[in-house]
Parts: sequence; structure tokens; C-alpha cells
Amino acid sequence: MAYQTGLLFICSILLIGCSKSGSTGANSANNPTATSAVNAIPIGIAFAQTSNVALLGQEGTDGVKIAEKYFNDQGGINGRPIKLVYQDTGGDEVGAINAFQTLINKDKVVAIVGPTLSQQAFSADPIAEHNQVPVIAASNTAKGIPEIGDYVARVSSSVAIVAPYSVKAALKQNSQIKRVAVFYAQNDAFNKSETEIFQKTVKDFGLNLVTVQKFQTTDTDFQAQASGAINLKPDLVIISGLAVDGGNLVKQLRELGYKGIIIGGNGFNTSHIFSVCRAFCDGVIIAQAYSPVYPSKINTAFRKAYVEQYRREPPQVSAQAFTALQVYIEALQSLDKKSKINKLLLPQLRTQLNQELLKGKYQTPLGEIAFTPVGDVIQKEFYVAQLKMEANGVNGKFSFLSVK
Repeated sequence: MAYQTGLLFICSILLIGCSKSGSTGANSANNPTATSAVNAIPIGIAFAQTSNVALLGQEGTDGVKIAEKYFNDQGGINGRPIKLVYQDTGGDEVGAINAFQTLINKDKVVAIVGPTLSQQAFSADPIAEHNQVPVIAASNTAKGIPEIGDYVARVSSSVAIVAPYSVKAALKQNSQIKRVAVFYAQNDAFNKSETEIFQKTVKDFGLNLVTVQKFQTTDTDFQAQASGAINLKPDLVIISGLAVDGGNLVKQLRELGYKGIIIGGNGFNTSHIFSVCRAFCDGVIIAQAYSPVYPSKINTAFRKAYVEQYRREPPQVSAQAFTALQVYIEALQSLDKKSKINKLLLPQLRTQLNQELLKGKYQTPLGEIAFTPVGDVIQKEFYVAQLKMEANGVNGKFSFLSVK
């Protein structure tokens, strides 16, 4: 009798999750499996669909859509499909909190991928932790994210590991670099964290940090900061910002006559930046945790599906979002083989999934990854790309550099 009650309870929860998610037009329109199975396992997606970070959120959404179709076509969780349930985080903490609360309490998801920004994670992840719902970050690289709680992990490598590669690449291109100007968005937790790493790296390489300029992610006019920095004659500029504000800063630096090397932080890891700084993007250096040409079966499949769907090379955030969903799926598959998940109540499933995902090694588009005991990603391969714009100044690509 207890078995039947538990089974009926979990089935009803999963059905509710599916029916709730199907009530939004975006879900049913964008997900090919939205109405294909009534017993699908709901996984929450908390990315920005609106605000000034919607471009980054869209890249995350693109990645999980590819993963949903790819793994469901392969049989899902030992025959049961997964179903993505979307909630818009917007670009602030309140939006992320609301998205998490809805996914957990209304949509009854098994786990969550998100949110888009580290700033949002510091506010929203504690809600998941309190409710014992697993969270995997696909684009949160600030210091301290996995330490938020036992149910918080990430597949986005810490900026402390990735950022120094870009400075090394810049020095390889110009060994005479001595003077460095740093810019960062002071209203964003990730960019504040990233700039600390960049500033430490500059000093570790024996370079002279001539100025640190602050701005807001909502700014559009950077004339004062750019002019102040240029007057100090830097050989290298490093920017920690998002695609829109960072791209506009690049444009205005070039318009004011700066001709040296520019490094962009993780917020520049999006093809959407091409439409912001256009021809002025050319030459910007960016360290990355993903390469479309990484030679593996899963990356080849991901890249092929992405290019066919979106007609462009997959960016880092899309690959990381794909990877986050892949981790959940493979952990659920492993768990189901040990203990049939349809016999577990939802709280039990969430807890056992969280325990299971931290044990595994995963062959992903990022390469082989695993997790530390606190949920931080262990990744072997990193890359540096340079933006190369076509003659029309509109289209561009990430050209990968050798920094070994």
C-alpha cells in the first residue's frame, strides 16, 4: 500500500509539472517533446529571457534545447523523456528568486539549470538549497558559487582558472606590454569577482596596472572612463563586462584612438557581441572553457546539431548549458539503474539525484569533467579565442589561438 501511494504521488507530481509548464506558450512552441509524453521528468531552466542579459540567457536556452532533443532521441532516462520547464529570471536578483520559487513550488521540477548571472545565483541558489533542489550553474563563474550549499554545483569553470590564459595570449602577441588599464562593471557580482582575478594576474606577470575604471552594466556612454585610461597610454586594456556594455566600451575605446590589445572577460563569450562593437570587435582576445573544434563524439554531435539549428558556431554558454543538462540526464540514468526513480517521492528523488551527480565523470562538449566534493567543476581543457570580423564589419567568428 505504501509503495502504491508513493508511486501515485510522484506520478501526480510529474504530471502537474508537465501540465504547468505546458501552460506557457513559449514552452509548447519551443520544445518538440512538450506534448509527446505525459510521464516526462521535469527539469527547470532559469535563464534570462528579458532584460539587458537576455542575449546571454538565450544562448543558454539554445544549448539546453539541443540537449533535450539529443538525449530524448537516445531514449531519455532509460525510456522516459525529460521535459524542460522554463522560467524567465530577467536580469536581476528578484527575477531569479521568483523564477526559482515558481520552478520549485509550482512546477515541481526535479532539478534546475541556472540562473544566468552569478549576481543572481547568490540570491536565488539559497532558495534551492533550503528546499533541497539540485542546481547546476551553466554560466556562473564567480568565486564562491559552489560554496553556497550542498545542492549547488556548476559546469562553468571558475574565472580564477580561465582568465589568466587570455593575459598569457596577449603577452605572446606583444611581449613589450608593460602598462595595463582595467575596466569593470561594479554593479555585477561576477564582473567584480573577475576583475580581481585579472588585476592579480596583471601583477603576477610583473605588469604595471596604471588605472582601474568602473562602470555599470546599464551604461552606454564610456567617454570619460575611456579617455581617462587612454591618457595614461596603456599597452593592454582588460574589460570585465557583459556583451552590450562591454561591446560599446570596446567601440568607444577604438573611436577615441586606442590601438593596443583588448582582452574581454567571460561576458564577451557570445557571438551577440559582434552586433554591438561590429568592426571594432576585431582582435579582442577572450579566454574560453569551450572550443567547437574539440575532438570528441559528443562535441561533434552537439556542434552539428547546433549549426543545423542556428546556422552559427556554438558559443561557450550554449555548450555549458548542454553540459549541465547532460549531467542531470546521465546522473538520473545511473540512479534509475540502482533504484527505480518512479518509486521515489519527489524530495527523495531530488536528494538522491544531487548525491549521484557529484560522483560521476562525464564526457561532454567541454571535454571530460567531474566535480569536487563541494560541486565545483573539474575540467582539463581551456582555450583562448580572438575575434575576427569579416570585411563587412557585421559578421565575425572566434578564431582559436595556441597558448600552450
